[in-house]
Amino acid sequence: MKQLKNLYLSNRLFLAIACVVFCFVVAFILNGFLIVPKILFFALVAFVLADALLLFRASRGLHGYRFTPEKLSNGDDNEIRIYLENFFPFEATLEVIDEIPHQFQRRDLNFRVQLPSRESKTLVYSLRPVKRGEYSFGAVNVFVRSPLGLLKRRFQFSQDALVPVYPSYIQMRKYELLAISNRLTETGIKKIRRIGHNMEFELIKEYVQGDDIRTINWKATARKSTLMVNHYQDERSQQVYSLIDKSRVMQMPFNGLSLMDYAINASLVISNIAI
Repeated sequence: MKQLKNLYLSNRLFLAIACVVFCFVVAFILNGFLIVPKILFFALVAFVLADALLLFRASRGLHGYRFTPEKLSNGDDNEIRIYLENFFPFEATLEVIDEIPHQFQRRDLNFRVQLPSRESKTLVYSLRPVKRGEYSFGAVNVFVRSPLGLLKRRFQFSQDALVPVYPSYIQMRKYELLAISNRLTETGIKKIRRIGHNMEFELIKEYVQGDDIRTINWKATARKSTLMVNHYQDERSQQVYSLIDKSRVMQMPFNGLSLMDYAINASLVISNIAI
């Protein structure tokens, strides 16, 4: 009974039934040709039984899994992967329908795949959330057809996955890597060296023209036999605050994302760089 819940009829079967019915109608009009639709009818029944045997003989004919990140990045394209592996002894025709969260309002995630026997394939697509919160994924529905193509068997994988959507950590990591590799100038962020005038010590270096003579380190000078100066830097132990406007105007959308979420994403990036 459980197997029947996963049994579906294909359009090819309905077309074949329509052809057999048409042959019966023609045979009743033209006497003497009734044997032809009868042969076609029994042949169709035999093909349906053979197709059902091919699809339901193996209990584990197909294996699949949806790979989702632990969290989604708000306002960015997040990669979702569906892994499929065919254990049937024939090349299967697959129709893959993923039940994505209703917040995306998409009904076009329908993939058609030809998967040879004992081979695997990974389907990749991206989702762009525009609102923070929890997103509930449904099941990955895979409809399998044999080379006969009269029946379809449904498989379901990765049901009821709950994934949170956080502010844009992808942009945060991007700018963090640029800061580490000193490539922030490529994005228009200019790094300016400021000479500190406080007492937070950084290092001792050789004197060059323009250094403040008041910072000469006489002990280091005596050891090196050359003028050495102390180098100071600006204090970094200061609080950095990110103030976000939460007024009604900030709820206005732009490219699907609210101005509030843009501000949160930007604050996250700036705060991470400051740290």
